[in-house]
Amino acid sequence: MIQQLSPTEPRPADTEPETEPDTARVRFRHRHRTGPAPVAGPSQRAEWADAAKGACIILVVLWHVVVKDYLQIDWHIGVPVPGLWGTLGEQFLPLRMPLFFTISGVFAANAAQRPWRVVARSRIAGFLYLYAVWLLIHTAILAAAPQLPTDRATSALGLLEQLTITPSNLWYLYALAVYFTIAKATRRAPGALMLVPAALLSAVAAAGLLDTPGNRAGLYQNLVFFLAGLYLRPQIQQWAATASRRRLVLTSGAYVLALTAMAVAGAQQWFGVWTAVSVVAVAFGVTAAARLARWSAISRPLARLGRITLPIYVVHMPVLALLHRLLLVPVSGLGGSAQGLIVLGYPILLTGLVIALSLAVHRGLLAVRAGWLFALPGPRRVEAAG
Repeated sequence: MIQQLSPTEPRPADTEPETEPDTARVRFRHRHRTGPAPVAGPSQRAEWADAAKGACIILVVLWHVVVKDYLQIDWHIGVPVPGLWGTLGEQFLPLRMPLFFTISGVFAANAAQRPWRVVARSRIAGFLYLYAVWLLIHTAILAAAPQLPTDRATSALGLLEQLTITPSNLWYLYALAVYFTIAKATRRAPGALMLVPAALLSAVAAAGLLDTPGNRAGLYQNLVFFLAGLYLRPQIQQWAATASRRRLVLTSGAYVLALTAMAVAGAQQWFGVWTAVSVVAVAFGVTAAARLARWSAISRPLARLGRITLPIYVVHMPVLALLHRLLLVPVSGLGGSAQGLIVLGYPILLTGLVIALSLAVHRGLLAVRAGWLFALPGPRRVEAAG
């Protein structure tokens, strides 16, 4: 889940202040409960989940770099490398946001059990506040980079629409506020009663049967994954705890096969296909993250990144917009030989630069006591009791 900061805290902390259970030691009892199962007690966070979040935020930034900057450059190198990057990025579309929301749901299980007044302030109001603040910032900065191909409000009415019914590029924050409201209001409902309608909504939206201007499609399509993380938390943790090399091979093969079949048949908008492929993608993503957690040299940096996703998420688009304004004309004007030297690695380098600058901006804002940009001002967050 995206990290939410408290203005009273000297360093970043994760969105969910409670520690997460060690999947190897937690026993899930009382299986007759119909709502999301709370955690029995505090334990060490599962590193695989934070590593998955870290990988997802990298994929989010990489996709925006490719679509909004890289493919806008006038490449005249005679080989279709830019097109290959675009195609590669498309293969992760069923994975990155569904997996992100599934992990968000896993981390939300304890929060959904708290009193309404706590959830309403720390989660619902907190995410809506962040969405509104950063929407205003994005609107102002994106006005200085009109050539960046992205949704933006160009009038007061457009801004009001983005604030209310048609979320902007910051739609993940908007979605979390909506999803927490739904999760809290239906916390005693059986899981199947929530997951089946949410899956149908996802399938309907992916099939283009609903009007989905802006980023409303993402809002409709990913509720089922957030609720799956919430209601199926024990099963997801068990899936991660028992991840094997054989399962990694099987799930990665199933994902590749599903992507290939969907592309060959042109079935992206067939009813239920996109949602089903995303389910396969999440199964692969959890398995891959759990296996990766055994390689600390890779998983620990990803997990550290996964615990500070909020500043990357809210800052990276303005940073990318300004870099796009600076780089578009010079890079497009390079000769074919010079472009040939950078065309392959450009998206990776720019993604790393955007993430680094986003974190630097975050540190700078905290240094000047602008922590209110990353958390709803007010009393310190209520900590989990256990």
